[in-house]
Amino acid sequence: MRHCIALSSTARQQGYSPVGAVIVQEESIIAEAFEGEAVLPLAIAHAEMIAICKAIQQLHSMDLSSCRLYSTKEPCVMCAYLIRKTGISQVIYASPTEELGSTHSQYPILTTPLKKWFSPPEVISGVLKEEYELFFKQPSSSPH
Repeated sequence: MRHCIALSSTARQQGYSPVGAVIVQEESIIAEAFEGEAVLPLAIAHAEMIAICKAIQQLHSMDLSSCRLYSTKEPCVMCAYLIRKTGISQVIYASPTEELGSTHSQYPILTTPLKKWFSPPEVISGVLKEEYELFFKQPSSSPH
C-alpha cells in the first residue's frame, strides 16, 4: 500500500487525484499505475483501470483471477466493472470513495453476486487509511 501512496504522489504532482494502484500476482507487482497516467484517455484514466490494462498485457490474458489489486482509494463503479470482468480475486484499499464507491455506496457492484461474472473478490478496506488520508490532506505542491 505504501507503493500505492507513492504512486498517488506522482498523480498529485501532475495535477490529478492522488490515486495509485498496483496489481500483485504471487507476491510480485506485475503492474502499477497512477491516476491520469497517459496510457488511457483522460476520462477513463483511473489508476485501477490503467493497472488492470497493464496486467492484462503483462499476462496476455483477461483472466486476472490469480491477482490482487491494491489501491489508495475504493474503486469506483467504472473500475469495479473491469475488476469483476477480469476476475481479480482480492481488492485492498486505503480510503473509501463516497457516493460512487463500489463496495459501500448504493451501487455495490464490486461485492454483488452476478450470474455472468466471476465471483465477487474479497475486499479489505482501511489498509494504511490514516497514512494515506494524512498525505491527501496536505497542501499540494503541484503547479495545477
